[in-house]
Amino acid sequence: MAFKPNKLDPGRSARDLFGWEMRNHRELADSMSLDQLTEILGCFSKGHLARIERAESMPPPELPAKLDAAFGTDGRFGRIYRLAKKEKFPGKYRQWSEIEAKAEAIEEFSAATIPGLLQTPEVARCSLLAGHPHATPQELEALVSTRLDRQKRLVSSTPPHCWFILDESTLRRPVGNTTVMRQQLDAIVSDRRSHITVQVLPFVAGVHAEMGGSLFLYSVPGRPMVAWEEGARSGELIEDAGGVAARRRSYDLLRAMALSPRDSLAMIRRISKEYGRASEPARELAKEQP
Repeated sequence: MAFKPNKLDPGRSARDLFGWEMRNHRELADSMSLDQLTEILGCFSKGHLARIERAESMPPPELPAKLDAAFGTDGRFGRIYRLAKKEKFPGKYRQWSEIEAKAEAIEEFSAATIPGLLQTPEVARCSLLAGHPHATPQELEALVSTRLDRQKRLVSSTPPHCWFILDESTLRRPVGNTTVMRQQLDAIVSDRRSHITVQVLPFVAGVHAEMGGSLFLYSVPGRPMVAWEEGARSGELIEDAGGVAARRRSYDLLRAMALSPRDSLAMIRRISKEYGRASEPARELAKEQP
């Protein structure tokens, strides 16, 4: 399989700089191919190195020293790596993560998955594995850790007020197995934190403007509201007043179409019980096995 180089901006993040330097030194070394570099390094797959070079994966701790030895760069990759490992998000998502970390209010609509700020570790791991099927175990655990770290603000002394609108499909699409989903839904129902509100947008509400993705609205002290729209493979920050106002109206309409918070929790309980009943035949079958 041929890997098509993407355009890297070495000034965007340390991770981009690491990938840019890796590609640059490889090409300077008699146009060394990724296959040749894989053979020289000996303990990484071509696909893994390609993702690092494209700034899609965080370099593993043992790679910088091996690259410095291979290219004779006197610790340059080690120095860049020390900066890169402090960055939890790739360059294109860094501004979004910084805004979320400062927001005093977070409003989110999710049409596809349980919001990351509400996910249990098991759901986070299954969801991230689906999106990164070729990730190494180390890469996957780093992604899970980064997602769960976002939840720490919700248990801080000054948490943001969070309002989540969940499309009914996020509750009914199994992630992992029925036990994983039941535990996830039970965690949402049992959450009694006053700064977290959850609504469900049921299927009977029909079509709406935000089908197929996620919409975030962030209120940050001292600056105008900003919006973030996210699809399966991309995200866009909206800061212009007209664009944000349109997303504000869209979100308010979704809130009006959704079930009340009380009725939403009742629906989540019912669906959780459905997962429980679905798992009973499997348990009974397991008991019958010799």
